[in-house]
Amino acid sequence: MDIEAIRRDTPGTANRVHLNNAGAALLSRRTLRTMTAHLELEAAIGGYEAADRERDRIDATYANIARLVGGAPDEVALFDNSTHAWNAAFYSMTFAPGDRILTGRAEYGSNVLAYLQIARRTGAEVFVVPNDESGQLDTSALAELIDDRTRLVGVSHVPTSGGLVNPAAEIGRVCRAAGVPFLLDATQSVGQFPVDVAELGCDMLTATGRKFLRGPRGTGFLWVRRQALDHLEPYVSEIASATWDGKRGFTWRDGARRFETWEVSYANALGLSAAVEQALEIGMEGIGRRAVELGTLLRDRLDALPGVTTYDLGRQRCAIVTAKVDGVSTADVAAALGGRGVNVTTTVAEHTQFDTEDRGVHPLVRLSPHYYNIEAELGLAVEVFAELATRRAPESG
Repeated sequence: MDIEAIRRDTPGTANRVHLNNAGAALLSRRTLRTMTAHLELEAAIGGYEAADRERDRIDATYANIARLVGGAPDEVALFDNSTHAWNAAFYSMTFAPGDRILTGRAEYGSNVLAYLQIARRTGAEVFVVPNDESGQLDTSALAELIDDRTRLVGVSHVPTSGGLVNPAAEIGRVCRAAGVPFLLDATQSVGQFPVDVAELGCDMLTATGRKFLRGPRGTGFLWVRRQALDHLEPYVSEIASATWDGKRGFTWRDGARRFETWEVSYANALGLSAAVEQALEIGMEGIGRRAVELGTLLRDRLDALPGVTTYDLGRQRCAIVTAKVDGVSTADVAAALGGRGVNVTTTVAEHTQFDTEDRGVHPLVRLSPHYYNIEAELGLAVEVFAELATRRAPESG
């Protein structure tokens, strides 16, 4: 991996130390060129006409995403964000009074609100699977909780609030053994390290383009196993998703595209495709290895600072690092980092409701390096933490 070349192809690295890849990663020049070229084509010949001319490249987006996650092109649907993709899968399921939805403490806030809405609307029940001693979802407890009333297991692979990597493959094995659908929110994992749907055993997977994939904002996708389509009824019927039969009925479009709507930002879709192609060319194994190594290095260096505490859970951890400085507000730490040109963000208690119930540690400073970051950039962030911790250290004597 030629890091210097990758950084030259990433204009944002010249301006900032970008440690907010779990929020939105920096675009490459290649992705930028792809998007602006299509916008220029739309301006020159018209939006419909540009889409017709670029149809093969647009269709290749599905194939690229399928290669990325180990599925097939007809199992992929494009969306304008991962939340809409997740909603398309979840709300296509039916629930009745007494049905069970099982999830984990690390579940993303929007997903939790959807579970609670369906529970209120249908009488289904939401059960939170406890964590094991490491802080990851306890798969033994999951297996014990699953019964004939369990309708869905929905889990966030990597939470928005920390470096935990939930044991998705083991969760998949438990779900397959029980015959229960498994919806995996892979928003923070796709693009950060290799993700393979066959290995994970999920039935539905959702992801975004803007985070570790380094694609544009306003992009996301849903992958649905072909066999799962028989158990899903898209909650929206639209001219892109279904075909009128000429009378008073319709048939769903083949494959996962039945979940899509007709209007698409093709500049964004092509940008997403370019970002996926670039990740595949660089190699997800190498990307994942470097990203996790940088996360570990940053976490270890912060842990070594007196007055600084990190809060990442789990046996396996990734490139997301969360921390606090004793006696300094999270907002002030983030502001100090920003003042030195370091991009970070903070966790929000309401975005991880079940984790907040359990730990009550939020807000935290969230730092998330990626493979194009270098050690000197991590060193600057650690330096800011050390300066803040030193100022707050009690005087001796």
